Amino acid sequence: MIKNGRKNRLQTIVVREFEPKDKAEVHQIFYEGLMEMVPDTAFRGLKHHPESLLLYTAMTVLCFVITMCWWVIGFLPAIVLCGRYFCSRHVIHGYLEHAMSTDMGDIEGFYMKSPDACLWVAVLEGKVVGVVAAVGQQKSGGAVELQRMSVDRKCRRCGVGFALGQKVLDFAAAHRYSFVVLGTTAYSPAAHQLYQRLGFRCVGVTNGYVTPGARWSLLERIFYRVRHHHYSLDVQHNKITSNGQQ
Repeated sequence: MIKNGRKNRLQTIVVREFEPKDKAEVHQIFYEGLMEMVPDTAFRGLKHHPESLLLYTAMTVLCFVITMCWWVIGFLPAIVLCGRYFCSRHVIHGYLEHAMSTDMGDIEGFYMKSPDACLWVAVLEGKVVGVVAAVGQQKSGGAVELQRMSVDRKCRRCGVGFALGQKVLDFAAAHRYSFVVLGTTAYSPAAHQLYQRLGFRCVGVTNGYVTPGARWSLLERIFYRVRHHHYSLDVQHNKITSNGQQ
């Protein structure tokens, strides 16, 4: 159970398997979670890529030398931010289309008909407020991949994300998998803190990650650049016993 400060009473989070009636709510939560990635990668992510900042600075200086106009110094950064937002939105929409044409477009067939895969929803007060999926790969050293984690913005920091993550860990333990792995391009500290509370540790970072659905055009190369963090958890040695807040 969790305590919601706004209503000052105990509420119960129920994490259960996906049912066909949940599809619209799951798709909405998934869509809203992806759209949050647009400003996250366009603006928050900028400070994590000094090579991009150096490129933009060089572009500004070059334009000033060519035009000798002082207003370029103030105007070009605004164009750069707009370009980053436009490219981030374009790539994220491409990723959404890719997901909807594969697993998220056929949740029942992709996740619910295999013993080594599943998708769960978190329900709070009768409403679906979160989603997470797991796909097991025995041939990859006995690992389960945590996928599609997304929580309704209004229900964050009240244990939903932790409950969903714990469900994946329970699934891995019940099916005797050795590891749970995941990848994220999120720059939000809250996302990384959640995975760390669950017991995951970062085992690598890929700079210049090519997001599925991206066309990797010249504009995207200039204005869209993300880091892909790889997390892993040893199921046999995971000792998470207390509830977290996400």
